Amino acid sequence: MNLLKEVLKHEVFPAMGCTEPAAIAFCAASAAKLLDEKIIKAEIKTDAGTYKNGLAVTLPNTNGEKGNLLAGALGILVKEPAFKMGIFKHINKDILKDAKKMVLSKKIKLILDDTKKGIYIEVNLKTKNHKSTCIIAGSHSDITLLSRDKKTFIKKKSSKTNKAQPYKILLKKKSIKDLFDIAEKLDAKDAKFIKDGIEMNLKASKEGLKIKKVGYYVKDLINKGYLKKDVFSNARMTTSSATDARMAGNSVPIMSSGESGNQGVVAILVPHLVGKAFKVKEKTVLKSIALSHLVNAYIKTYTGELSPICGCAVAAGVGAAVAIVYQLNGKDIKAATLAINNVISDIGGMLCDGAKSGCALKVASSSDSAIRGGYMAINHEGITEVEGFIGKTAEETIKNIAYISNKGMAKVDKVILEIMAQKNIT
Repeated sequence: MNLLKEVLKHEVFPAMGCTEPAAIAFCAASAAKLLDEKIIKAEIKTDAGTYKNGLAVTLPNTNGEKGNLLAGALGILVKEPAFKMGIFKHINKDILKDAKKMVLSKKIKLILDDTKKGIYIEVNLKTKNHKSTCIIAGSHSDITLLSRDKKTFIKKKSSKTNKAQPYKILLKKKSIKDLFDIAEKLDAKDAKFIKDGIEMNLKASKEGLKIKKVGYYVKDLINKGYLKKDVFSNARMTTSSATDARMAGNSVPIMSSGESGNQGVVAILVPHLVGKAFKVKEKTVLKSIALSHLVNAYIKTYTGELSPICGCAVAAGVGAAVAIVYQLNGKDIKAATLAINNVISDIGGMLCDGAKSGCALKVASSSDSAIRGGYMAINHEGITEVEGFIGKTAEETIKNIAYISNKGMAKVDKVILEIMAQKNIT
């Protein structure tokens, strides 16, 4: 099995809008495709992380509308699962109008199932004579059950334990040293795909600067001389503006990493911008981004797809820092370990309170930490196991932060959702 190709295939893809509401829409479209009659009742059930991420993020092509319920209604009306994570690209005025009517009519219901761990979306639809069900589990597009009435079209073990995704089982057994070796074998086809991802995310960044949010004001500080024009400020500006565009629902695709658009922004653009600043050869930069994707995916085999801790910090930011080490020091495992320790020590406690415009601030912080932590590491300076929860090896540090996230912060999502629920948004 070629692990890099598997990671690129399953976790690195273009997505329009936030991936969680897009996954809800995809799941709803898959269930709706099986029915020819008018839908009279719809029920959407999600895990806490998916529910949280879809609450406050703007949906593309909806004139600023938000919410998991609307995402589900849009998917039902688009009714084409082939669009997958690009489903919001196909929203028009009539579909939006009908979807809003569906939400207002109370024909569609949203249920939070906090017993589910990892990504879990279940859509149940009912017409006068038929009913259909679609379940996604373990990843944003992995359908584990698809049925109409008593006929089952897809049924497989839930991938929430990674059993349906063999590449994750294998990836979790690897070491950071192994990931360097895998990235070294980047072929021309995958290199082009990674290069396309750079261009895609840079284009989104330019669009994000137009809407005067986080990236715009970083640029304003640079223009007025309050921030020095350097690789740090450029990375903060470029990554945050790309996230601004995505979280504002702009109709621009983002190349994801670890199935997350925001993580894709950090994992791809930070190594690209650093490589450009330090005049690193393009081939090396592309391999470093491949490594960034691998590290991001590797960490998430421990933390889970959606964790209480921000993935841009403990996964994508770490991946970007290791990529910087590769660019400037090559296969320096000691430096890579320090880079991992530095970023996790710095922003390992960054909470995830759902997808929304504030994610651009976290992306800016993650970009800054990745560059600072990576640069310290190439000079063999950084945090060691004598401090806090840092382990003796990179792998141990990753396991420690995952343990903190999964065990120590087990109630965080529930508490955050209690606070968000008081705002009466769905």
